[in-house]
Amino acid sequence: MTTLVDKLNIFKRKPQKIDLAEATATQLILIKLRRHKLAWASIWLLGIAYFVAAFAEFFAPFESGDSWRRYTYAPPQEMNFFETTEQGWRWAPHLTVFKVKTDPMTLQKSYEIDENNKSYFSFFGESEPYRLMGFIPMSTKFIAPHDKKKPFFWLGSDRMGRDMFSRVIFGARISLSVGLMGVFFSLVIGISVGGIAGLRGGWIDNVINRTMEIIKAIPTLPLWMALTASLPREWDSITKYFLVTLILGCVTWPDMAREVRSRFMALRNEEFVNAAWLDGNTQPQIIRRYMLPNFMSHIIANVTLAIPTMILGETALSFLGLGLQAPVVSWGVLLQEAQNIRSVADAPWLLLPAAMVVIVILAMNSLGDGLRDATDPYHEQGAK
Repeated sequence: MTTLVDKLNIFKRKPQKIDLAEATATQLILIKLRRHKLAWASIWLLGIAYFVAAFAEFFAPFESGDSWRRYTYAPPQEMNFFETTEQGWRWAPHLTVFKVKTDPMTLQKSYEIDENNKSYFSFFGESEPYRLMGFIPMSTKFIAPHDKKKPFFWLGSDRMGRDMFSRVIFGARISLSVGLMGVFFSLVIGISVGGIAGLRGGWIDNVINRTMEIIKAIPTLPLWMALTASLPREWDSITKYFLVTLILGCVTWPDMAREVRSRFMALRNEEFVNAAWLDGNTQPQIIRRYMLPNFMSHIIANVTLAIPTMILGETALSFLGLGLQAPVVSWGVLLQEAQNIRSVADAPWLLLPAAMVVIVILAMNSLGDGLRDATDPYHEQGAK
């Protein structure tokens, strides 16, 4: 009989190594992906980014529209976790507070550190009631300032005295979800159209190919600008958000369709496809059951490389004023304030959304490279 000591020793045993000769395709892909250090680090980075974006109300100290008009273009405040007292050091997370001075001639504001004033906060502290993701009632935030009347700008404020840290977190939800939604539309259209062209061939293939060539011949950014500029301005933000993602997906589907078409043309004469035809399967069933699983790994790799294009498209359109508009908060909308050189010179922290876009795009590309190498059975480096 198994004793308690034997049961406890189970947790001390080292995990058994997977025999590569008996490993499944998914296990082989995961093994190769873990050996790609940059791609594996990108998975964790993107996972944290999407997790924070999904629960933005919890991680953001304030709502995206909360403002302190007195503290416009306030510089980032220094964050400290300890303070000195007569008894020594003690745990007291706080930000340094600035004194605001206004030049009577130019009316320009200047900020000086107030040594006797601090803005204290706590982790997982109580806050005003809010709804997480719009429907979960909560009253706890990851960073909860004790006194909301004091300035709390860890990453500075914008021209209306709004906290940049909170706005960047709320902007991540829109910008990152636009990439996923746009790729979803592109994936559905690309697989459907590319699958029909590659499986049927003939005049249908010719018509679809000519259509893809016409779309690819049009410059992407002007086409995006023309389509988004045609949207009525009186439409609400949610409708515009949905249509912008739909436009991004509809314009970029030819790349996915070409990949699917080439793979279908290579597989349609295989024996298992002919057997599926003889077995009475319909064309959608053959595509879904037999052909897509054979190159799903390639589709996943292409999707990770297509998401950055969607994010950059939304950022560019919103930056030019043709995409999402305030009060919607996205990284592109936030960068509209960085169009003025004087604003950037006086408040360089306004470029923080651009830095976030660069980091996410680099992580997406690194993950795409790692997935492409991991799913390639002839890639020698991943197989070592």
